[in-house]
Amino acid sequence: MRNFQLFIKRAFDLFCGIILLILMIIVPLLIVIPITIRLTSKGPAIFTQERIGRDGKVFKIYKFRTMLLPEKSINPDGSPMTSEQRITKVGRVLRKTSLDEIAQIFNIINGTMSIVGPRPTLPYQVERYTERQAGRHKMRPGVTGLAQVNGRNDLTWTEKIEYDLEYIEKFSLWLDIKILFRTVLVVLKQEGIAFTKPDAVININTKTPQQIEDRELVKIKGE
Repeated sequence: MRNFQLFIKRAFDLFCGIILLILMIIVPLLIVIPITIRLTSKGPAIFTQERIGRDGKVFKIYKFRTMLLPEKSINPDGSPMTSEQRITKVGRVLRKTSLDEIAQIFNIINGTMSIVGPRPTLPYQVERYTERQAGRHKMRPGVTGLAQVNGRNDLTWTEKIEYDLEYIEKFSLWLDIKILFRTVLVVLKQEGIAFTKPDAVININTKTPQQIEDRELVKIKGE
């Protein structure tokens, strides 16, 4: 009995230690990142965008703003900036390190997202799903997932959906833990940041995935 209680005590110590460590890292970032964004470019630090979540319900996802406001995205000759040109210096760092995603902690708290799960998609993408592909909405969307640790943006959307369906089918807490550890490695190596394999779900009117995502943003005020 004593040994069991000592085991529980040790498990509790580890749990509290990990939570404290996470708070020591995340809380300062939630303060420093918004301040840095506001000081280096005009506009809100956080933008919202409509995504599709569990059971096909629409929700607002939160991210730290990484791009100039539309009204500030004009070249000297009067032409509009490209998506690449609109990314701020701070935004470029946030995207490479995936720190722009930290704001989704608010989605986790309000229950619209989980830490691990299929990445939430845009409404126009969901409209093109087959009945089988729509099965990826059986679970809450996640900040990271099986597709993110198996290629991320080096995958086509069709390939990402297959990984999401595989995750749902094979779901377990152990799988979540493995994905979390692999996510850390992917972020540190900065793998799969750029879109390299657009396909039919994404390639609309010959636009790039990023251009389409920019177009589909809902009152984003700068993303």
